[in-house]
Amino acid sequence: MLKIHAVGGFSEVGKNMTAVECNEDVTLCDAGLFIPALVGVSEKEKIPTEQGMRGIGALPNDHYLDEKGLRSKVKSIAISHGHLDHVGAVQYLAHRYKAPVSGTPYTVEVLKKLLPERGIRNPIHSIKSNGFANINGNQKYKVEFVHMTHSTLQCALVAVHTPEGVVLYANDYKLDDTPVIGDKPNYQRLKQISKEGVKALVVNCLYAHSEKKTPSESLARELVKDKFQELQGSKEGLIVTTFASHIARLKSIVDFGQKLDRKIVFIGRSLAKYVEAAELVKESPFKNKVIMATYKKQVEKTLRMVEANRDKYMVVCTGHQGEKGSVLDRISRNQLPLKIHPGDNIVFCSKTIPAPETIASKAELLKRLSEFKPQITENLHVSGHGSREDLMELIKLTNPENVIPSHGDHAKTIPGMHVAEDMGYKKGYNVHLLSNGESIKIA
Repeated sequence: MLKIHAVGGFSEVGKNMTAVECNEDVTLCDAGLFIPALVGVSEKEKIPTEQGMRGIGALPNDHYLDEKGLRSKVKSIAISHGHLDHVGAVQYLAHRYKAPVSGTPYTVEVLKKLLPERGIRNPIHSIKSNGFANINGNQKYKVEFVHMTHSTLQCALVAVHTPEGVVLYANDYKLDDTPVIGDKPNYQRLKQISKEGVKALVVNCLYAHSEKKTPSESLARELVKDKFQELQGSKEGLIVTTFASHIARLKSIVDFGQKLDRKIVFIGRSLAKYVEAAELVKESPFKNKVIMATYKKQVEKTLRMVEANRDKYMVVCTGHQGEKGSVLDRISRNQLPLKIHPGDNIVFCSKTIPAPETIASKAELLKRLSEFKPQITENLHVSGHGSREDLMELIKLTNPENVIPSHGDHAKTIPGMHVAEDMGYKKGYNVHLLSNGESIKIA
């Protein structure tokens, strides 16, 4: 018997968790946070307990597994990549299971950066990209981390190999053939798995409604290059903000920032965690080219130095979504030594996450920033999520018997279902819409 259980991430964008049940064994794919639940909560106010995080709706409801009698059957927790909506809940939930946690080396290093305050007793296994983790020593039941491109390092499609067939968990991906860091997707291995037979493809459909192919990260690199060329010779202050986890984007910012003849300062703990994790797996080619300021006194001292020499520095910080307590949020509220002067440049190498909470917080941030009359540039960004053409290509490549759209409520997953239907799949027969707390038997 092979069943897919939608635990989290099928009724919202985030708190991703899918359970693959095969006879007496269960593999959990991802354990992520619901980021919008944390948007209005500052770093120092965040609830550091499982109960508290459940109370604000930040964790997947894995009590579902208790209700179905599956908790004791969990033999493996496989994490697809290092974004918080996929890995962030591990520190709160892993203790409930007698199962190792596995991921690619960068994902594991990110997890370890999240753990010092809580820790977990579960074994943590670092698996090289395209490598395998056997489950219970069973050669017929193993998890494979097939290399895939996305907006962070060493992302993987998780292939759960069971005696009943392969379940392919593609819950974040883009098909980028010219990535800024790392290899292009492992198409050859996906073709091989297709020949072995894919029972089900659980696939991110966040942008399945978008009638295009998602552009390469190399395009975002060119957008950053063009903007920084415009700023050549500028004497005004310069603040750049982006995703802390987007190491390729940070590389582009540093590469072209150096041509401005400014010292580059990274401000904030989130940036430090992700960059240090990248350095540990030898994928941070810019770490020695920047000044890192992490803790309060260090941040304030560094920003006073920047304020006194505004044309000599470029500040890179977090807060592009208006997150409460982030560096850019505090700058916008005059809570840090660095002030915004008329004509200063603030560059968003990011796009607003399409959730009501983040849209509102970003709008409030822009309103506060605009009062200082800076020059604001937005959307130097390409998505890390596949669009309609990517989804069609992935389905053709893997030829699954069943397609299960994921990574959002039905407003997001129905367009993915329609893509599958256009390719010959039939709703309720071999393309399945699930919500959290539902399951489907596929073999």
